[in-house]
Amino acid sequence: MDLGAFSISLTVNDLAASRAFYATLGFSKVAGDDTRFLILRNGTTTIGLFQDMFPQNILTFNPGYDAEASPLAAFTDVREIQAALQAQGIEPVVTTDPDGTGVAHIVLVDPDGNQILIDQHVPRPASA
Repeated sequence: MDLGAFSISLTVNDLAASRAFYATLGFSKVAGDDTRFLILRNGTTTIGLFQDMFPQNILTFNPGYDAEASPLAAFTDVREIQAALQAQGIEPVVTTDPDGTGVAHIVLVDPDGNQILIDQHVPRPASA
């Protein structure tokens, strides 16, 4: 199952301080509003910094994007991922309409309580 581009979404207390810290590690801003969230990249590694948006860090996958957030022509739709997980006995804590066609997301929780967000920002591919 192809989950798409991976990043980690970090909950931070001070967005500016976190941005400065990660800049020293070679990360640069690629998106964000500079007040509540920033998306930073160093090579093919992407991290999101989120202030006052989430209660804990989240593993994030984006179906429909490559590692540089460029849209893909073909990818596994989040609804197909949801169905495959459910068929294996894994029930997301947040589900999406299996018949939908637009942007959608699901949320899983692993056995240790870590949240996994599968967040698709592009419509279902035509072949799906």
